[in-house]
Amino acid sequence: MTNLLFKHDLISIKELDLASLELIFSTAEKIKLNPVHAILNDKIIAHCFFEASTRTRLSFETAALKLGAKNIGFANAESLSLKKGESLQDTIRMMDEYADLIIIRHPLEGAAAFAAIVAEHPVINAGDGANQHPSQAIIDLFSMRECQNKINGLAIALVGDLKYARTIHSLCQACSLFDIRLYLVAPELLALPNDICDMLKKRGVRFSYHHSLEEVISKIDILYMTRIQEERFNSDPSLMHETFILTPSMLTYAKPNLKILHPLPRIKELPVEIDESAHAYYFQQAKNGVVVRQALLSLILNESIL
Repeated sequence: MTNLLFKHDLISIKELDLASLELIFSTAEKIKLNPVHAILNDKIIAHCFFEASTRTRLSFETAALKLGAKNIGFANAESLSLKKGESLQDTIRMMDEYADLIIIRHPLEGAAAFAAIVAEHPVINAGDGANQHPSQAIIDLFSMRECQNKINGLAIALVGDLKYARTIHSLCQACSLFDIRLYLVAPELLALPNDICDMLKKRGVRFSYHHSLEEVISKIDILYMTRIQEERFNSDPSLMHETFILTPSMLTYAKPNLKILHPLPRIKELPVEIDESAHAYYFQQAKNGVVVRQALLSLILNESIL
């Protein structure tokens, strides 16, 4: 099998096809069953997080360490020479001199694509504004396949902030490669952007709009919750109406196989009372972030396949 990801950037989920996704899934499964060590012991990975992150940054760092790589980088932009007026281009150019791969999170849309133009080494987009978060979409699909034993044929509800949540944007693009049914549950002001809806239509993905969880809870296999992205806009507290908050009572109408996913962090849309439910799968999803990112790093930096 050819390694389709070797030396490639991962800026948008649109760059991946089914064969690439299947390669990542199979590699992650192998790593989960039989952990690998030291295959990247001659590599240095730069983690350039210009924007706050917990799970994405730490899971990428953990993935690199488990594979034997060395980590350099920063967790925020406060201590960088950007404070002195250094450009993003110069920052990336210097990191490119130090590392074999750059992982970047930035508040501006398009920053990761720009970094990929500047850098000679591969670049992974760990989130650029409200645009893309491709590795999270791969983790989401991997988790769906793991808990449902398939992706094709699933009915999936996307709930909450569909306008600004980059995880949703990447996930929709990834879902368009499969035979799935989407239920879009959001306040009108936070509806899925028109360009993504148009893409889903062109690819023949079935979807519909809904104004409450109760409308869809009995029909779905996957409930994908998101928080309101308050940092992306001046939020109105009324946007988080109770119809977009999952409660234990709603789950009485759920199918037995329903699993709840959430990219985290959560706020009030997903109460802690749900954590003990058999439907909860978001902590397993977060744990899968390490093996999926191990798979990505090993495939991008090694021509051979595990």
